Amino acid sequence: MEKLVDRYGREIRSLRFSVTRRCNLRCFYCHNEGEPLDPKGEISVEMAAAIVSVALKHFGVRKVKFSGGEPLMRADFVDIVASLPKGLSDVSMTTNGVLLRKYAKKLAAAGLRRVNISLDTLNEEKYDFITGTKGNLQKVLDGVVAAVEAGLTPVKLNMVLLRGVNDDEVPKMMEFVRECSRDGVVKLQLIELMDFKGDLKEFAVDFSEVEHRLRAVASAAITRKLHRRRIYVVDGVEVEVVRPMDNTEFCKNCTRLRVTSDGRLKPCLLRNDNLVRINSTDEEEIKAKLKLAASRRAPFYAGSL
Repeated sequence: MEKLVDRYGREIRSLRFSVTRRCNLRCFYCHNEGEPLDPKGEISVEMAAAIVSVALKHFGVRKVKFSGGEPLMRADFVDIVASLPKGLSDVSMTTNGVLLRKYAKKLAAAGLRRVNISLDTLNEEKYDFITGTKGNLQKVLDGVVAAVEAGLTPVKLNMVLLRGVNDDEVPKMMEFVRECSRDGVVKLQLIELMDFKGDLKEFAVDFSEVEHRLRAVASAAITRKLHRRRIYVVDGVEVEVVRPMDNTEFCKNCTRLRVTSDGRLKPCLLRNDNLVRINSTDEEEIKAKLKLAASRRAPFYAGSL
């Protein structure tokens, strides 16, 4: 089988779909998955299924992740998951969790395997501040429980650290993970704030200090080659540290091709000047466009390759 490899020798092994720009939260730090500002509608169920089918059949791409916006804002999102071809090794979703309790079982039945849930704080007042909404925290907490019960595991809780807001809550979040997890099926991800415009500097956290504190209490530490991520095991809780800013490993080890909410292939999270439009669900066209997108991939961070 042919492999989908860019000119830097990086093989594409996964697809990440932003299926909508719509969201029911207004998080002040959101970067919208690097989505272009001129969407032309939303990708159809048929187009999403066709892209995955061609990538699997011709290039052996077996991992798919969905994000948004908020994927569950789409009434047909369960249909998108159910439409995917058999033979995929991993189908996952990143969600804010507000609607997850309603859909967890349906998603599991449709073929979704696991979820990442955005949960920056366990404090309702802070949650309302971060998300620009009211009364949604308990819905998210219920969604975490529903995901575990539905078997959408491991459930990874994505906590973006914000100085002066939630950076003192890591121990509390670890205790929450410990309480709601069975056999380690819930994990914590501490995520560095992505501040591309430079207007969020007041919220930036020193992640070297974060790792220093984790290292001091961890019983084990593991380094994942992909993206140079470290996982610390603290009293049975796995805490993964995600540091995207100025991290050349993100480029060097990138194996992902993105698809925008309106169905354009996006070679890099941080660029919108090299998108590839797919005009139909024709197998040969999609195959050619996937190759074209791969050829346009280039590392964002200079000197990473």
